[in-house]
Amino acid sequence: MSVNDPIGDMLTRIRNSQMRGKSTVRTPASKLRAWVLDVLEREGYIRGYESVSGPTGLPELEISLKYAEGTPVIREIQRVSKPGRRVYKGVSELPSVRQGLGVAIVSTPKGVMSDADARVANVGGEVLCTVF
Repeated sequence: MSVNDPIGDMLTRIRNSQMRGKSTVRTPASKLRAWVLDVLEREGYIRGYESVSGPTGLPELEISLKYAEGTPVIREIQRVSKPGRRVYKGVSELPSVRQGLGVAIVSTPKGVMSDADARVANVGGEVLCTVF
C-alpha cells in the first residue's frame, strides 16, 4: 500500500497503539522515520526501536512504547508540516511546545533534531511534528 505521508502514518500508528495499551508497534522502515524515532528516544518519549524483517520480507521498525504508571508517556503527538503544506521556521521562529515541556522535531541541514538542539546549533528547518 502506498502512503503519501510516511511520518504522519508513523505518528498515527504510535497514537493508536498507545490508546489500545500496546507495548510495541511496527511501521515500515525508512531513514527519516528512524531519525525521528532517534529524537523521540533521546527525549525519553519511547523506550527504543529496532529494525526487523516484516512478514513480507520488507524491513520494518518495531517501536517499544513507554508508559508511566499505566498511562502513555506521549500525551499528544501531532504532525505540523504536511505534504500539501510544508512549514519552515528560522531558528528565532522555532515553536516552543507547551512552554518548553514538549518537543518540536525539526528537520535541519544538520540532521533531524529537537527544537532545543536546533536552537543550540543555530539552525532552522522544517517542523515535522510536535510531541507532549
